[in-house]
Amino acid sequence: MPDNIRFDIDRDVRIGLPEAVFCEGKSHDALLSLLKRFASDDEKPILFTRLSESVWARVPEDLRAAYDYDPLSRTAWHRTCPRHETGLASIVSAGTADAFVTHEVARTLEYLGWTVHLFEDCGVAGLWRIQAARDDINKGDVVVVCAGLDAALASVMGGLTSKPVFAVPTSVGYGIAEGGRAALSSCLASCAPGVAVMNIDNGYGAACAAGRVLTLLESVRATR
Repeated sequence: MPDNIRFDIDRDVRIGLPEAVFCEGKSHDALLSLLKRFASDDEKPILFTRLSESVWARVPEDLRAAYDYDPLSRTAWHRTCPRHETGLASIVSAGTADAFVTHEVARTLEYLGWTVHLFEDCGVAGLWRIQAARDDINKGDVVVVCAGLDAALASVMGGLTSKPVFAVPTSVGYGIAEGGRAALSSCLASCAPGVAVMNIDNGYGAACAAGRVLTLLESVRATR
């Protein structure tokens, strides 16, 4: 492994979340060295994020065969963390155009061992969709909302559930949406109290935040 990579292999011991590999911007040689290292069952499970199809296509075929790669979420893993017996995350998206973020949330939580239920294309342009899914969404212990444009779904969902809500503004939208800045401002200005807001397109961060809550709930349930 290159000398400039100092992997935080014991992060899971300190904070309950393992380090992930953010692939975007890494040199091909550095990325290959990490993929080779974590293709071993002797290593801890590691999640690779922002791994584009064009970069993945340059990885040797035998190494690709060792990984579960999803091009939509741009994530890969050799194996996942141990499964949790309890803990459910509801992941809600405004539209299918948000799927690259929505599925990054889902894949990250699945990698961390949690159960997820996806509710896609529930945007406010057709409020009947969120109304129809509301009861099932509320079965989750946490709710993650992914929305672009005005991201109004985050406020709507914040008023329809008592569960912790994590909003992820996405970069989806025309002109004034400004690559997600309008969605971010809308989420930050939400009148629904208690909605936590992630950075634009940061599905990984939202999944980790949700995972912290799920871990806490799991420990509370274990003491009952």
